[in-house]
Amino acid sequence: MTEGAPNAAERLVEDRALLGRTSTAERVAAILRQRITEGMFEPGSRLSEESIGAALGVSRNTLREAFRLLSHERLLVHELNRGVFVRRLTAADVVDLYRLRRLIECAAIRDPRGVPEEAVAGLREGVRIAELAAAEERWEDVGTANMHFHRAIVELAGSPRLDEMMRQVLAELRLSFLAMKNPRAFHEPYLGRNRDILKLIEAGDTAGAERLLDSYLADAERQLVEAHS
Repeated sequence: MTEGAPNAAERLVEDRALLGRTSTAERVAAILRQRITEGMFEPGSRLSEESIGAALGVSRNTLREAFRLLSHERLLVHELNRGVFVRRLTAADVVDLYRLRRLIECAAIRDPRGVPEEAVAGLREGVRIAELAAAEERWEDVGTANMHFHRAIVELAGSPRLDEMMRQVLAELRLSFLAMKNPRAFHEPYLGRNRDILKLIEAGDTAGAERLLDSYLADAERQLVEAHS
């Protein structure tokens, strides 16, 4: 299915139930996007149509359409006579992604729609899961929980379109995270910063939360640009 990910097929078999009887390329793409966000697929790895199609129980045509959709989202690339590969990001990609993150996330905090409780609950859950995973030295899972935390930040805006955009941004961003050779050193310092942002949002200090987030994003961007350079 993908070089270097021997358990991916088994995990995707579990996703087959999500497709139901009305399997579509969009649903397949959503599953693969989520798995990319969770770090299942390494940048540069080749995706096997046979293995993924069998794991999800979908036709080759459906899978190829899903691959095409994810290629438009810059998550996959087609290489002539070689196949489909998970994309490798560049330093320029990182800079552009963080420019977009500032526009979306800082605006969501600056002008929340009444700070919806569901979004705040998502922030709390992201912090809780990340801290639990850190205590158990599961640093890949810390990265996944961090993705959920930042999705919840965007949910403060109450915009389904922004939510969808952020899902795509975070999937692409996860590919950049995988360039970090020491995931603990990268993720651990942001655990406390996530909790600080949450506390300010809970207290209604959205201006303070936005300032912390802007500094947070600047530091993360600098680290990732160095790694990709």
